[in-house]
Amino acid sequence: MCLTCGCAAPHDHLHAVSDQRPTQETIDVLGRLLDANDHEAAHNRDHFDARGVLAINLMSSPGAGKTRLLEATIDALAGRYRIAVIEGDLETENDAQRIRAKGVPAVQITTGTACHLDAHMVHSALHVVDLDHLDLLFIENVGNLVCPASFDLGHHLNVTLLSVTEGADKPAKYPVMFRAADLLLLTKTDLLGAIDDFDPQAAVGHFRALANPAPVLQLSARRGESLTPWIEWLDSQLARQRSGERLRPYMQSDGRTRHAAAA
Repeated sequence: MCLTCGCAAPHDHLHAVSDQRPTQETIDVLGRLLDANDHEAAHNRDHFDARGVLAINLMSSPGAGKTRLLEATIDALAGRYRIAVIEGDLETENDAQRIRAKGVPAVQITTGTACHLDAHMVHSALHVVDLDHLDLLFIENVGNLVCPASFDLGHHLNVTLLSVTEGADKPAKYPVMFRAADLLLLTKTDLLGAIDDFDPQAAVGHFRALANPAPVLQLSARRGESLTPWIEWLDSQLARQRSGERLRPYMQSDGRTRHAAAA
């Protein structure tokens, strides 16, 4: 959260920023702020559930390939589902423009100095997203391996990307992000032949050491055939949502883990 990473978030009612060592008062305030965020997130999720929309939160470090994966996913689905994207970045509309070029509506959230999206930001974006004519909503979170995992946005599932251009020990170094994953995608696998210091099995080993049983898929957005398991996973999760199953992300913002499907 912002206290630990030092981001200066613009939404005062949801964030606290301090130069001082955390005090009990600060911790209490942050607890109330996270409670307020979770309340807004539940409101967002109610909107999705009422319309049968599956909302997926994409998280990773910068450059892991979230936007490129979305572009390839849109191509692979070839109009089968009605898709929209909420893009989170500190500045620019670059990623939203790339998605719009694929014929898919995209709302850009520029966070300024905040290193993650929160439920209030997503709710604001929903005012310009037509949920009544939507099947899948992807939320591309700000590139950061810390804060995004701590804030419930009202989404149903967390998908965490780890590219082969990063260290295989990232799950061990950033456990909160990888514990929160309902699916881990090892991306840019077309580069494995040129990179001799990334061991996919080692990455999976670090991931499993966090006691996360979530599936792990390897893919390359440049190789359409490698996307098949990812597309099949999306199909299955949308079917679960449409069946009335109450999907929830694996980790809440209070740090408690629970199954993706909650009673």
